[in-house]
Amino acid sequence: MKEVLVRSLSGLLYISVLILSLFNEHAVIGLFFVFGLIALAELKKLIHYKSFFPYIIFTILYIVFGYWQFVMKSDYGLKEATQIFHVTTIFVLLFLVKDLFTHKNIPLFISKRFIITTFYLSSGFVFIILIAQYYEDYNPFLLLGSFILIWTNDTFAYLVGKNFGKQKLFEKISPKKTVEGFLGGLFFSTIASYFIATFTETLGFTNWLVLAIIISVFGTLGDLIESKFKRQANVKDSGVIMPGHGGLLDRLDSIIFAAPFIYLYLQLLHYVS
Repeated sequence: MKEVLVRSLSGLLYISVLILSLFNEHAVIGLFFVFGLIALAELKKLIHYKSFFPYIIFTILYIVFGYWQFVMKSDYGLKEATQIFHVTTIFVLLFLVKDLFTHKNIPLFISKRFIITTFYLSSGFVFIILIAQYYEDYNPFLLLGSFILIWTNDTFAYLVGKNFGKQKLFEKISPKKTVEGFLGGLFFSTIASYFIATFTETLGFTNWLVLAIIISVFGTLGDLIESKFKRQANVKDSGVIMPGHGGLLDRLDSIIFAAPFIYLYLQLLHYVS
């Protein structure tokens, strides 16, 4: 009972801080910068990367591609650079998906560790905050809607999987995940997308429906990839900062991986509209 209470209070505090920060662009910038540093420290520990350099790279990328465009509303040639950074990130993430299916362990030579910390984690936080800049003016509901879809998918994937799951999704990496759970999370995310479209007045239902599918698929892949890192490191959680939940990376792994694909869809919408 005590463990459930601690877990509930910890989760409630995390969600409350996150939601409250979303309604002030400066608070969002600051919060996700701190979250990024903590998650980076946890990832570095998982992949046994002791260099301090990733913190410098994260700070530079966050300020240049995130803060400068987000708050200063200045381009200065960053549009093209952001597109190149985005394409590179997508390319690296797809290779991580390949490693998930083709390697017993994800290769972690020095250059691969640098690539992972740069284009998996650091870029993930950059695109998390850029999601809210789709309209060029700050809109918290795009980011809030994305998080709601992540939480809906995770919650119902767990509930459906626990009660009805029989076929394992990826047993060697995450024994508790099931195909039924994944489909349950996807189904309820699509339902949630209707209410998000109705009450946020941001994107139409069709676009939120597509985002629900993107978030469910790539969020699950992100969760599996982080689980593989943990399995290689022989640990249960990425950290201990959230009692009852583990590390911050455990809570953000889905949105970190899904964010560049969410941003890609939003960019496609921008060009075709």
